[in-house]
Amino acid sequence: MNIILRVAAEAKRYKWLMITAIISTLLLTAVNLAAPRMMSQMIAMVAAGLDDAGFGQILRLTFALTLLYLSRIVLRYLSNFMAHKAAWRLVQELRMKVYNKLQGQSMDYFRHSQTGDLVSRTINDTAMFEQLYAHLVPESITNTITVLGVITMLMLINPQLALLTCLPIPLILISGWFFATKIRPCFQETQQALGTLSAQLVDNYSGMQEIQAFGRQIMVAEDFNAKAGRFTHFMLRGLNFSAIFHPGVEFLTALGSIIVVGFGGYLAFQNRMQVGDIVAFMLYLALFYVPITGLTNLLEQMQQALAGAERVIYVLDAPEVIRNTPGALPLTNPRGALRFDKVSFSYVEGVPVLDEVSFEAAPGEMIAIVGATGVGKSTLAQLTARFYDPTEGVIYMDDRDLREIDLDSLHQNVAMVLQDTFLFNGTIAENVAFARPDAAQQEVEEAVRIARILDDILEMPEGFQTVVGERGARLSGGQKQRIAIARAVICKAPVLILDEATASVDVKTEADIQKAIMELAGTRTIIVIAHRLSTVRRADRILVFEEGRIVQQGTHQELSEIPGPYQEMCRIQERGLMAEDRQFMSNL
Repeated sequence: MNIILRVAAEAKRYKWLMITAIISTLLLTAVNLAAPRMMSQMIAMVAAGLDDAGFGQILRLTFALTLLYLSRIVLRYLSNFMAHKAAWRLVQELRMKVYNKLQGQSMDYFRHSQTGDLVSRTINDTAMFEQLYAHLVPESITNTITVLGVITMLMLINPQLALLTCLPIPLILISGWFFATKIRPCFQETQQALGTLSAQLVDNYSGMQEIQAFGRQIMVAEDFNAKAGRFTHFMLRGLNFSAIFHPGVEFLTALGSIIVVGFGGYLAFQNRMQVGDIVAFMLYLALFYVPITGLTNLLEQMQQALAGAERVIYVLDAPEVIRNTPGALPLTNPRGALRFDKVSFSYVEGVPVLDEVSFEAAPGEMIAIVGATGVGKSTLAQLTARFYDPTEGVIYMDDRDLREIDLDSLHQNVAMVLQDTFLFNGTIAENVAFARPDAAQQEVEEAVRIARILDDILEMPEGFQTVVGERGARLSGGQKQRIAIARAVICKAPVLILDEATASVDVKTEADIQKAIMELAGTRTIIVIAHRLSTVRRADRILVFEEGRIVQQGTHQELSEIPGPYQEMCRIQERGLMAEDRQFMSNL
């Protein structure tokens, strides 16, 4: 009931569409109840013998009956279409609510969620609201009113026979309650299994190159088949209950019909019922058990719909960890000054990633962050964009706590280029202008020139209109990185974060990216995170991290002359350089 009330609350914007559908449904029910009575009157008149007046009455009833059946076409159209119109608009609105809710979640939420499962909740589970709203609500009203109306008409015809007709109803209700308690957990497991199956499918398609490269097609297919089998198991389990329940209901309704036919025949034999009344009773009897059977079918659909609705509501009610605090204001005239004040952070309680990190970056300064894998470098970048909040300490931008800055304003003033570059399946121009859709073509060209990718684009047959493919699959790694830099450049954010932007590119591409970085130097605050020390040599200040703490800081020249972790990193990388790399280093 709580879920149904929640659905009603979500659907209140479309109440007039639903009211129209319900009114049409009520009128349609009235038509269905009136038609058998008029038909029985006509049969009774024919059975009694017709004169001229009676024949005229038959013609009038025939005309009225024809109008009733014509009105049923209009009423059925309004009942079905208005209900579905309201339902699918509700589904669209809910999909947007789920999407916007997920879009506002922290990165930690996505770290603990599977993409395919979130897709399933957004698409498949929200579609279940259509069943609740377009079918369950109007059809439940129709069937309930039809049953009550038919019982009333039957009582007026013959109370004894009407009571016998109602004998199977308590048994149907008890079996329906038992059925609902058994089948709903099956549908809950089915929806969850469908989400898991969708997640596996997304992973498999995204990692198809790795699957083929390591020859794991059979293993992955078997794993997918196991998850598909789990979904099939729960679906068949629910269908098994249905296969038992629905024939049982049909037997009970047939039993009621047998009782009515037998006892009605007995009354007719004793001349205690007229032929017209018997015909009317049989016509109403056909109307009586159809909605009862319909209600039992709706019971199954309701359990399936509620299982999906629960998963949607779970997303909608999930707390947003990263959100605008009361009184948060946008940045005005941002300069890009950053300050970390004793910042500590943990993904898992008791396992620190950053430990009391403090440093400052003046506007236009380039700060390099170096250190071994897992020391918290990328975490620092995530904190700067407020994808997470510090466990302890405060991060300031222009002397304002990040938590006091409007999130949209903050993200507009912090541009990021990550090692795992993500490009949308559109054109190069669309990807570059993604940060500023209103950017002019001249601005797009200037951004790609700064990112040292203009020549590559002009050599492509379709130039800026080249489609990059899913995740930029049609471009090289270096091209993707430089387009990502162009995307960060065009938004003109005062803070630019480059997280391992040169980690997976060749020496020439690294040189191009370094030139792009140096062209930006002094125009904005740049945080460079890198393993390759050649990328950070020209930084104004280098911060060396170990175990989540800053253990050294200074310029390349200063740190390379002081015994410590930076000097050791320089020595290790120098030994590992190939001849061409040595030549490249000597030219810097």
